[in-house]
Amino acid sequence: MGIVEEAHNVRVLGSGERNIVLAHGFGTDQSVWKHLIPHLLEENQRVILYDNMGAGTTNPDYFDFERYSTLEGYAYDLLAILEELQIDSCILVGHSVSAMIGAIASISRPDLFSKIIMLGGSPRYLNDVDYYGGFEQEDLDQLFEAMGSNYKAWCSGFAPLAVGGDMESVGVQEFSRTLFNMRPDIALSVARTIFQSDMRQILGLVTVPCHVIQSMKDLAVPVVISEYLHRNLGGESIVEVMSSDGHLPQLSSPDIVIPVLLRHIRHDIAV
Repeated sequence: MGIVEEAHNVRVLGSGERNIVLAHGFGTDQSVWKHLIPHLLEENQRVILYDNMGAGTTNPDYFDFERYSTLEGYAYDLLAILEELQIDSCILVGHSVSAMIGAIASISRPDLFSKIIMLGGSPRYLNDVDYYGGFEQEDLDQLFEAMGSNYKAWCSGFAPLAVGGDMESVGVQEFSRTLFNMRPDIALSVARTIFQSDMRQILGLVTVPCHVIQSMKDLAVPVVISEYLHRNLGGESIVEVMSSDGHLPQLSSPDIVIPVLLRHIRHDIAV
């Protein structure tokens, strides 16, 4: 196993011609895909899983605060993983921030991505003139302050809001666990990078086909964002809004989400 693979806990499951890369979002790790993996392995394809640097499952000593102060740092990691595994084409399923990480990576290497499936992705979380991202700067400042002052308490409050559900639900407990596994200073740094990011200007440079999938109700990503992505992405795109609730529907509503993801993985956009 190469250095990059080891650092990111890369796992390659199954075998076949088609490569499907699963990339997780903030506060989770590759375990967020546990409901999807068995279905993918039933078909003749390879599934590649990895953890973003900073996830609780990665070595915190490898987290370079400067490198990961922009989403480009994560995009370089994704490209390095594909290179080390000698993958020349894949379908990327990117959840949350990994939807944008995949978009950035695809601009420099469109040949590596046959399509990107964006689950709950957003190019900008802050509201702006003629743009609704869902948050005001004051909201984010309060979020960062709460994370910095008592991380464990913040996790307990944020998890049910993000997942959508009570503290007893399996999805909330699972997200609480992976969130709490992150080192607090790293979690705060990653949250700042994500929530203050603005990827609107690069969307037009994304030429690979994008399947934009979103929950009807999502604390982090208003439903209008899916339409914004559809209008502004540079290549072919398609939108599907699911009846699911929350930002981690693959964990909280797998019965709704898994069939949708499988359909978008199997079928290309009809042009």
